[in-house]
Amino acid sequence: MGESIVEGTLTKWLKKPGDKVERDEPLFEISTDKVDTEIPSPAAGVLAATLADEGQTVAINTVVAKIDESGAAKIAAPSKAAAAPQPPPGVQAGEPPRPPAPAPPVTAPPKPQPPAPPTPPPGPLPVEEAAAEEVGGPLSPLVRKMARENNVDLRQVKGTGVGGRITKQDVEAYLAERAAAAQRPAPPAPPPPPAAPPAPAAAPPVAPPPAAPAMPGPEAAAPAAPPLPRAEAAKIRVEPMSVMRTKIAEHMIASRRTSAHVTTVHKIDMTQVAKIRERNKAEVQARYGFSLTYLPFFARAAVEAIRAYPLVNASIEGTNIIYHNEINIGIAVALDAGLIVPVIRNADEKNVLGLQRAIVDLSTRARSRQLKPDEVQAGTFSITNFGSFGSLFGTPIINQPQVAILGVGAVEKTPVVVAGDAIAIRSISLTGLTFDHRLIDGAYADQFMTKLKSVLENWSEEVL
Repeated sequence: MGESIVEGTLTKWLKKPGDKVERDEPLFEISTDKVDTEIPSPAAGVLAATLADEGQTVAINTVVAKIDESGAAKIAAPSKAAAAPQPPPGVQAGEPPRPPAPAPPVTAPPKPQPPAPPTPPPGPLPVEEAAAEEVGGPLSPLVRKMARENNVDLRQVKGTGVGGRITKQDVEAYLAERAAAAQRPAPPAPPPPPAAPPAPAAAPPVAPPPAAPAMPGPEAAAPAAPPLPRAEAAKIRVEPMSVMRTKIAEHMIASRRTSAHVTTVHKIDMTQVAKIRERNKAEVQARYGFSLTYLPFFARAAVEAIRAYPLVNASIEGTNIIYHNEINIGIAVALDAGLIVPVIRNADEKNVLGLQRAIVDLSTRARSRQLKPDEVQAGTFSITNFGSFGSLFGTPIINQPQVAILGVGAVEKTPVVVAGDAIAIRSISLTGLTFDHRLIDGAYADQFMTKLKSVLENWSEEVL
């Protein structure tokens, strides 16, 4: 599972005991502090037993299942012996059946019993019973867990994720609508009939007064029952964090507690890069099948800046500075259930096209939970592109044990003052470096950013 991973939570079994499995076929899903992924079967055979429950957190090297490679374990099915009717008590096997004893005489017809209350219809099918194609493709462990805990048939939930996938927000919206429908007030019941006046208390016997005709009046009717109070909607909803969300929270707090965070922001003129991108993006799409974005240009410029200022690529261990000879850039990828940072190994050996290919591959497999645990480790520097969501700039948190992270803002056309005090339209990005002030001083961070800015504003490297 990788050097830094010591435990994982088994979130779902994809096979059950008695099922046949092939080598490398997905066997179960895990969630760790690094990644959510499917674990393939190491051998072909029959799943003889599972030794860990769903939701259980286990340490590495723990045996969680047994696979019978010889296929001796049979799929659970009624055997012939089990299917044969059992002889009644006192009769030996092979003995001819005895004639049934005569029924006792019926003395009186049995009294009719009141009909049993109707069995309530079963609740909606859980997600495990729904076909994957009916619910928009692969589902995250959190969506499955929410469906099981709230008895939701995901075939009734409309997915708004990529390719129609059902997200956590879709399930929450469905639950909110279902709760609102359940809490709508029912039509008021008709008032009960007038109650009879209470009997008078016992009194000493006296001579009865002369009878008088009963006079109808309003006092003869009992007051109507007050209307039922309306049910109020629940003001809160409580659900546990997913394993990934819990680990993200722990890492963010640990990073803030460990590093002295400082952010410096620079305005970068991306006009030259924008022209090169516009000139090449159609051919890149046609030839390679993916879009050419601004992010690989920032990654390529970061490599050049790291070569000039290697302290940004270092880490701290106690009172020692660890200088990394490799430049492994982590790219933050937003998921439905959180955030993950897969790593481009040896990013300094790739050009813009190679970096774009790596970014597309890692982000696609991250969203489909196909990343391997070692693909989110050994990063030495990170980049987060919050500009893809329209943000101008931000102050990201450092990914420990690194000492810096580059935050890329949106590239927007902006009127700026150029040479000769003229006003021109330029493609501008507000890009910031968040650094650990324990190791990097402000002047060093600004020198790094000046180098990165110079590479981007004076771009000369061809893409194709």
